[in-house]
Amino acid sequence: YLIGWALLVTMLDAVAFAVLVGRGHVRSRRTAAWFWCAALLLLGPIALYRIDAVTVPIAVVAGLWLVTRPTIAATLLTIGAWIKIWPGALLLAAVVAARARLRMLLAAAVVTAGVVAVLLLLGADTEIFGVLAAQTGRGLQIEAVAATPFLWMAVTGAARIEYSYDILTFQIVAPGAEALATILTPLLVLAAAVVTVVGGVKAARGASFARLFPPLALLLVTVLIALNKVGSPQFQTWLLAPVILWLVLDRGRARTAAALVLALCVLTCLVYPLSYDGLLRAEAAPVLLLTMRNVLLVVLAAVSAVALARVPAVRRPRTQE
Repeated sequence: YLIGWALLVTMLDAVAFAVLVGRGHVRSRRTAAWFWCAALLLLGPIALYRIDAVTVPIAVVAGLWLVTRPTIAATLLTIGAWIKIWPGALLLAAVVAARARLRMLLAAAVVTAGVVAVLLLLGADTEIFGVLAAQTGRGLQIEAVAATPFLWMAVTGAARIEYSYDILTFQIVAPGAEALATILTPLLVLAAAVVTVVGGVKAARGASFARLFPPLALLLVTVLIALNKVGSPQFQTWLLAPVILWLVLDRGRARTAAALVLALCVLTCLVYPLSYDGLLRAEAAPVLLLTMRNVLLVVLAAVSAVALARVPAVRRPRTQE
């Protein structure tokens, strides 16, 4: 199974890589390709051996086709979102930033209706949206950004790390942790809504797709990670597609974000799998590494937000009556 899975992911990555590079004459695409290779290497095995790895090449191909093949791109992103929710952030950014938003929304609706119909025929009922219930029922996972202060409490013995057999993950047990976990999901939804509104205002004022889509997509994905109750290491793969697309569309302005994501990949690999046992024992060194990773996520969100705020609005001239 492990060999089969690795071959599947490698094949999907190779197809997306071929679409990205093309004939190799565009410098920005070559830069994006080198970034992808470096990120996979630095992130380590987690870049391949999680279901998230399947959605990355799907999102890359979809992102490259958003302008030329918007219906196919929206279809791919919707399929990706049904596998793992994060490609939905790219679809949302595309609907805000692109002109073919109605075609994208129609494609997403058709795919969603088809998926739901098939699942109902197979006997699904309330389980179709069970992922939402599972998310609201979670505690605060140790790798989540919001868990960082509690991890340092665990280092001093003021908090505990316990394994949840319900959702098979390690969570923080400490005063205030449960209350914080409760408010994170609505806070995430609120933050994503605010970012979307800002992007919508920029689009309404005439911002170009090439300038607006990349920082908007990256900020939405970063918000999904930074305000999540879960902080699984494979979440870092979510950042690859928006940065790859940013390098393709606007290479000069994407350099800072690309460097931050590569640093995030290194720190994530150092935590998982290299020092994860020490993290579970609340040792200071791996907690420090994870803290640095989480701080960089916040920095990446800030960089994306600044880039989004600086997207120029090109006001269309009024037509004379």
